Amino acid sequence: MSGKQILVTGGAGFIGSHVCRELLRHGHRVRALDSLSVQVHGPDRNRPAYLDPEVELEVGDVRNAADVRKALRGVDAVFHFVAAVGVGQSMYQIREYSSVNNIGTAVLLEALVEKPVERLVVASSMSIYGEGLYKAGDGSTRVVGERSIDQLRAADWTVRDSSGEELTPIPTPESKQPSLASVYALHKYDQERTCLMIGRAYSIPTVALRFFNVYGPDQALTNPYTGVLAIFASRLMNGQPPVLFEDGFQQRDFVSVYDVARACRLAMETPRAEGKVFNIGSGHRYAIRTVAQRMAAVLGKPRIRPEITGQYRVGDIRHCFADISLAREVLAYKPQVSLEDGLADLARWLDKQAVMARVPDARAELAVRGLMVG
Repeated sequence: MSGKQILVTGGAGFIGSHVCRELLRHGHRVRALDSLSVQVHGPDRNRPAYLDPEVELEVGDVRNAADVRKALRGVDAVFHFVAAVGVGQSMYQIREYSSVNNIGTAVLLEALVEKPVERLVVASSMSIYGEGLYKAGDGSTRVVGERSIDQLRAADWTVRDSSGEELTPIPTPESKQPSLASVYALHKYDQERTCLMIGRAYSIPTVALRFFNVYGPDQALTNPYTGVLAIFASRLMNGQPPVLFEDGFQQRDFVSVYDVARACRLAMETPRAEGKVFNIGSGHRYAIRTVAQRMAAVLGKPRIRPEITGQYRVGDIRHCFADISLAREVLAYKPQVSLEDGLADLARWLDKQAVMARVPDARAELAVRGLMVG
């Protein structure tokens, strides 16, 4: 698939803008549909400077059928990245999240039923897994539910099975059944399943990508519900410690946005990807505490130690990191950016940014609604 006209919904956002650039580099024409929301783009809602000038930007709302039909004119493929993002915020801005994520996707799909495209790629999330996969002492695989509030109030963070045996986290494959611990996770699962369902029914080749923790340049630093590395960076650049929940030893998969953009292009280009769901991560696991310390070091602030709160946010999980063997096999996806190189690149970009510290506001909103434990 070369020289195509491609629409990226949410194309002025962090991941979307990098996908736009990746597609342009490979000879495609790119249009972005984006509402330039205040939470991400600030009150002026200007076209972001990082959006490639070759991208045709349509400012509009994916929930508006006329905006969507206009954006789809002449389009051969669609990347659907529009989403209200934030596990914690989704638990109290329920109507807004439902409107953007569910209604927006429905409006887009109704337009695609009338005007099918050659490929639809939808952004999903690792959040749909809830807890990742675990292994017991006898080597058997275990799927676990949420830890009890009583356990969390006692600051007992360990994941155990029903008999009390401590379990060991292992990479999570796409075959793990979802465990939806937040409104945001529910919506991402709804988006991916609805897109795959309608794609199958109307012969629109569709692929869903479950992104793990994506980081890199152009992440929204003023958005308190953005990725954890951007939040850490915002605090460090303001001379404040990164805030870690629980004990900071939660394990996650951090993947460079450059690798994610490449995976998105491969999902569009690979015929065998149709109808499938793929984990997109680095294939490595990192403790949150370790990543916070590395971020402080690359920003030249190694003396600022993370603040370990001992608190728990409703909807959070303990461990989840990606098994990317399916993406390697089908998409020929090979992560190329190490965490060390990715953090150094992020630090160079951050050095040129002005940062506002808004994370305390987000924590206060969660606390006042009873969504913080401890």
